[in-house]
This record gives sequence, structure tokens and C-alpha cells, in this order.
Amino acid sequence: MAKTILVVDDSASLRQVVKMALAGAGYNVLEAGDGKAALGLLDGRQINMVVCDVNMPVMNGIEFVRAAKALPAYRFLPILMLTTESQEEKKEQGKAAGAKAWMVKPFAPTQLVNAVSKLCT
Repeated sequence: MAKTILVVDDSASLRQVVKMALAGAGYNVLEAGDGKAALGLLDGRQINMVVCDVNMPVMNGIEFVRAAKALPAYRFLPILMLTTESQEEKKEQGKAAGAKAWMVKPFAPTQLVNAVSKLCT
């Protein structure tokens, strides 16, 4: 059975690029345009991993990670931050919130697929 990845980014075109890369590697992909919409998808369904942007409207990525990790069913869900942010301070905030890994845009699709395959449970 294919593993399911939730992609959270306010850019529809970036979600499409990520979805194509992950679907091409055999993953099922769910999409959300911001953290609040993504939280709505954490409703008990099986999600194996999240790929999440940091800078988004409504609820940013760091806030989303904190909220997701507060849900008992998703406490151990691996989350990869995929963002333009490269400052150590932002990375530390992400790590403190519960993010497992950090990847800076732009990225190579193969780089993303490799990271997901290592982190996805």
C-alpha cells in the first residue's frame, strides 16, 4: 500500500511540482494551501509524512507543526520543512516545534524524494 504524504504550501504551482515528484515515486499525495487547512486533514486518516512550507497565510508552518504535534495520533508524524528560509534561527524554531528536517527552495525533485524516502514511516 502506498504511503501518504501531506504537502502544505500556499503556492499551488509548488504543490504541483512536489506532488508530481512524490506521485512519480509511488506516494499518495494530499494537498493543503495553509496550516489551518492542513490541520483539518489530520482527522484520524493515515498520513505517513508532511512536507510543509514556513511562510504561509492563515497559519504558518511553524504554528502548524506545533499544532500537529499536539494531536496524540500525529505526535510522531515526520515533518520536513520545505522553504526559502535558511536562517539558523528559523531552523531552530522549526526543530523546537517538532520538524524532523529542513530543505531550502529551490530544490531538485530527486533530492526531495530521497529525503522523503528516508523520513517516511
